[in-house]
Formats: sequence, C-alpha cells, structure tokens
Amino acid sequence: MREATVVVIGAGQAGLSAGYHLARRDFQSALSGGGSSASGERLGRNRPTFVVLDANPAPGGAWQHRWESLHMATVNGIFDLPGFPAPHVAPEVPSRDAVPAYFSAFENRNRLPILRPTRVAYVRRIDDDPEGDLVVETDTGQWWTRAIINATGTWNNPVLPQYPGGRIFTGRQLHTRDYVSADEFAGQRVAIVGGGISAVQQLEEISRGATTFWYTRREPVFRDGSFRPEFEGREIIARITAAVEAGAPPGSIVANTGPIWSPYAIAARDRGVLARRPMFTAIEPEGLREADGSFTPVDAILWATGFRPDLSHLDPLHLKNDRGGIEMRGTQVLAGPRVHLIGYGPSQSTVGANRAGRDAVRVLSRLLGDPLCAGRDA
Repeated sequence: MREATVVVIGAGQAGLSAGYHLARRDFQSALSGGGSSASGERLGRNRPTFVVLDANPAPGGAWQHRWESLHMATVNGIFDLPGFPAPHVAPEVPSRDAVPAYFSAFENRNRLPILRPTRVAYVRRIDDDPEGDLVVETDTGQWWTRAIINATGTWNNPVLPQYPGGRIFTGRQLHTRDYVSADEFAGQRVAIVGGGISAVQQLEEISRGATTFWYTRREPVFRDGSFRPEFEGREIIARITAAVEAGAPPGSIVANTGPIWSPYAIAARDRGVLARRPMFTAIEPEGLREADGSFTPVDAILWATGFRPDLSHLDPLHLKNDRGGIEMRGTQVLAGPRVHLIGYGPSQSTVGANRAGRDAVRVLSRLLGDPLCAGRDA
C-alpha cells in the first residue's frame, strides 16, 4: 500500500495541468522515497505528495490513439499547457505525433511523477465517511490517498448504439475509436453513422475510395463562419455548468456548438457525398433496412457516435444520482468532497481542462488544510 496526499488519475491535458499546479503548491513526488504504510497515517500530512497514474504506455493521452489522417490543420485546436507554450507545428503533421511530443516535453520540463502504464480498476472509501480517505486500486498495486483528481476523459468509453440485428451483421462494425485510415475501406460500401466533427471528417476521406452512406438522427445544420468562443463559448459553458450543478448528465461542448463549414465539410459537399439519410430501422446480415423500407447492402458500419465520460472506476463511491448525473460545484463532487472531476462537463475543452486543473488544486489545498500546500496560488 503506497501513499500520496493526492492521486491524479489520467495524464492528458487536464491531468498534466493538475500535476503542474500541485507541484507549484509544493506537493512533492510520491514516487521518490516516502515508503509505504498499511495504516495510511502519514499520507503526506508533514510533506504533501502526489502521483499521476496514467493507463497509457507513453505520454499523449488519447491523442496518441487518433487516426492517421487527423493532422494539426484539422483538429479543433490545442491550448497551451500552463507555463509551456506549444511549439509551431506544420499543419500537415499528424496530431497523434505532434501532441504527444508536446505533452512529453511538458512532463520532462516539470519532472512530473507519472506512473505508467497503470490502469485504475476502482476507487473506494476507507470507511463509510464520504469525507474520509480513499484507496485507489490499480493493476500495479494500491494507493492510499486523501483526495483524487480524476482526469480520465472519454476516449475509453465510446457510445455504441444497440440496434436491432447488430449481432447478426456479417460485415465489420467499428467505432471512431478504432478507426485507423480510409485505406482499409477501399472499394467497399460503408455506412457512417453520426453528425459530429469526426463523422464528417471520416465521411469525407473514406468517400474518396469507397461508396459511403451517411446516417444521422437529425438533419445537421452547418454553421457559416467559425465558432467564436468569446461569445458563444461562454453561453455554452454556462449552460453545461448549470446542468452539472443541477445534477444532470453533462452535455458535450462540441455537440452544443454544432458543425461548421470546415474545409473537409465543404469538400464532402462539393463531391456530393454530404448527403444525409435518416437512421435505418434495422441491421440485417448483409446491410441496412432503410426508414422507407428499402434495403442497402453495406460491407462495414462506422459508428461515429461519440463518447461518454470514463468514470466506471468511481462507481464504488456512489457519486451518481438517479438521473445518472454527478452534482458538482466547480470541480468538486458534492457527494464526495475529496473527489474532483476535471476535463468533465464544462471543462471538456483544452483551455477548460487547464483551468479546471488549477481550480481543483486550489480547492483541495484549502480542504486538506496543509500549511505546505496552502502557500502559493498558481
């Protein structure tokens, strides 16, 4: 049983921000010395410590798993990590190369105590006290901690709709999470399901070498011009914040902004492939039964249907209400004040993740009441 005053779960943008701000407040590495204890009596009360647990084998968070053709020119934008401006990267560089390299440099610059690959199985309380200490159970051992900052994002919790006949389909089914490149679909008939950014990007590139069919529940309404975060962003964040504070499941920031006429959307439109069909009613062994009763044979179905927060490891803490939401104030969970969620709800964006990491550390410093961690604001 190892110890850390604070355990950060996840080393993407949000987790790295939290690690940076913990170090700024004089939290020390829990990986260098400190020993272990079966009683959890010390837990950094004389010298606050922290550790970042990352399930990935290398730096980069979910970015290292993105598909090959997602270049820096087509991503939504990467906000600088705190105190470390991102270097200029050519637009044609794959994001799964550029962003992990940037994250790795940040980790090295700040000497963050990151333990990887370490997958968290679950988090539980030591006793029945919702404000008591916690145990983080991982595939490399246990951590006794006073608080956790959860920054696990959504990548490992893809939304896969259960459609009638899905199990008898003889072709291939995959999610955006599994997509590698358009080459694997060359010459095939491919159904692409979803109306978000990823769906349109993948539709555009797959359609260059395959016959594609695009399905969405609702007719997407594309926006003219770019998204203006200084105006629309504030309104969307305020709406999602209100939902989280009311204990409702958080919506997606991207879903609230709606699709824009990006270069890949315009290219798909101009080639005539941005032709939306209403959702099919059933999946059959060789294809799809359309809403009008006709049949469309397909070789593959790509579910570009998004993600949900990856929080199953927190289930033993019973943080969710009967609506499936988690009531919060800022980053703090009301049902478990020593649990902070960042990169969640209103902090899903890269700039929001940075701020949430800072805010979580500030609140925890006050909550833990340690003179060493209450000193300096980040």
